Amino acid sequence: MSAVLAPLPAGRAFATEELAAAGLRAFARMAEAWQLSVDEQLRLLGQPPRSTFFAWRKHPERASLPRDTLERLSYLLGIWKSLQILLPDAGAADAWVRQPNAAPAFGGRSALARMLAGNVSDLHAVRTYLDGVRGGGWS
Repeated sequence: MSAVLAPLPAGRAFATEELAAAGLRAFARMAEAWQLSVDEQLRLLGQPPRSTFFAWRKHPERASLPRDTLERLSYLLGIWKSLQILLPDAGAADAWVRQPNAAPAFGGRSALARMLAGNVSDLHAVRTYLDGVRGGGWS
């Protein structure tokens, strides 16, 4: 799932719907790479109704996502991107989320277990940890 993000054309802003569709398509690829069950996907996205989730998957271009879900997608895709940078072997990067981790942020559990706790703050904690490992994160 190696994608290059092109810079925004001058004067062009993305509509929330475009961001939602792109985020949902990328999340579907990430969920496949991480071998996430439907229940795990639902929890990571903030527990939307199953029917809503499947409608989003079928027609991401029609999805109207709540702000919370957009925030969750942003963290998840940032986590995925950080792993691709830190672990250039895609298999190793994808497997990392399920491996026990002794770092204080995880307490011996996997990053996925932390993310599945259900809070946006858990996604933020994993993202912050990976940004720190990468050398300070965004500036």
